[in-house]
Amino acid sequence: MFALRAATAEDAEAVAAVWHRGWADGHHGHVPAELYQHRRPADFRSLVPARLDTTTVATVGDEVVGFVTVHEDEIEQVYVDASARGAGVAAALLRRGEEAVAARFGSAWLAVVAGNARARRFYAREGWRDEGLFEYEAEVATGTVVVPAHRYTKRVQREDG
Repeated sequence: MFALRAATAEDAEAVAAVWHRGWADGHHGHVPAELYQHRRPADFRSLVPARLDTTTVATVGDEVVGFVTVHEDEIEQVYVDASARGAGVAAALLRRGEEAVAARFGSAWLAVVAGNARARRFYAREGWRDEGLFEYEAEVATGTVVVPAHRYTKRVQREDG
C-alpha cells in the first residue's frame, strides 16, 4: 500500500532519481537530441529543489515511489517508479495534482511527448483530452529546449465551484 504526502527537502534526492529513471523510460527516442545532454542525474537534482513546495510524493514505507509537481495550472511532472506501476499510484498522484490546480483554476493542462504511448493512454483513461501538438519549452540549466508534445487538458473545478 502507498501513501501520499507533501514533499520535503529530505525527499529531493529520491524525487530526482524517480524523475531521471522515469524520464529516460518515457522519453528515450522521442525528444530532440539536444535535450539528452540536460537530462543526466545531476540535472534532475538541480531541478527538484525549486519544485518541492508544489510536489506531492507517493511512498511505500519510507521509499519515494512517485511524485506529482504542479506549476500554476500545469500538472508539470507525474512520475512513478517502475516498481510501483499498476498499483494506482499514478492515478492517485494525478488526482492530487488536479485538486491542487482546482483550488485556483477551472482547468488544468499537461504536456506529453508524442511517442510516450503509455502516458498518453493513461491520461486519456483519466479523462484528459488531447488538444493536439504544440511546442513545449523544457527547462534546462541554460534556458529551454523546444520539445514537440501533445497538450492535454481537463476541467478540474466543479461546475458549482
